[in-house]
Amino acid sequence: MTAVTVTVPAKVNVQLAVGGRRPDGFHDLANVFLAVGLYDRVTASAADELGISGEGRDIGSVPLDATNLAARAAIALAKLHGIEPRVHLHIEKDIPVAGGMAGGSADAAGALLACDALWGLGTPRDELLSLCAELGSDVPFSFVGGAALGLGRGELLTPLEVGGTFHWVFAAADGGLSTPAVYRECDRLRREEGAGDTVAEVPAPVADPGLLDALRGGSAAALGAVLANDLQPAALSLRPDLRGTLAAGRAAGAVAALVSGSGPTCAFLAADAAAATRIASALGPTARTALSPAPGATILP
Repeated sequence: MTAVTVTVPAKVNVQLAVGGRRPDGFHDLANVFLAVGLYDRVTASAADELGISGEGRDIGSVPLDATNLAARAAIALAKLHGIEPRVHLHIEKDIPVAGGMAGGSADAAGALLACDALWGLGTPRDELLSLCAELGSDVPFSFVGGAALGLGRGELLTPLEVGGTFHWVFAAADGGLSTPAVYRECDRLRREEGAGDTVAEVPAPVADPGLLDALRGGSAAALGAVLANDLQPAALSLRPDLRGTLAAGRAAGAVAALVSGSGPTCAFLAADAAAATRIASALGPTARTALSPAPGATILP
């Protein structure tokens, strides 16, 4: 093969429970992921040396050099097999950049799968997932898609059953939010409230049994009643304008509204396809509709 193209989905966190700050600076999570039908495409082509290019949504905010997570994925896979990363990666962006929907992680997962196929390596799935975890907390889920509970930093995945299709609307915001900055603000707010922010002071995060039941049942109303994101107060502290977006989506008929992951994209759960269309229309041209769950990284024919 001279080129391989892979599609990779965005994600929404229907529960993001954040534990206290660990000595290494990370936080334990109980992270319930749903992959949603907004996709980036990553094409790996044979080349004499590593190169990267891109097009599409917010591409001007994406580093097109060896610091890009997709490029780092190619380098890591090549190192594992003792070869040179002779590949050109082309990324077609449709997932918002720095929007809390794991667009960079998706590109890394896509690059791993594409390069593995291009180079004919046949790397076992568990080894690819180990590389995903080394690259970032959200990369393993971007690889597998569907629905999953992520523990640890979010990289320890257990697949979850979903009993139906959920309809979403996503409203991207101008500019991005740094995930580390949002976690720092979460810690600051916890200290300010007197609760403390360390592992010893914050209860260990756990998945909400009611939320897992709602996923299995496939009811938008049941799921909307239990959506939760511990990072939302921090995201709203850094971007107060998001409160207006959340309120507008609720006023347009959303079953529930929350900041997606670390933000600033706002996610709205709709009762059905018609409701999603109405909500998106009310929110304006940046709003997108999507279904979940969606498949993970997939090689295109």
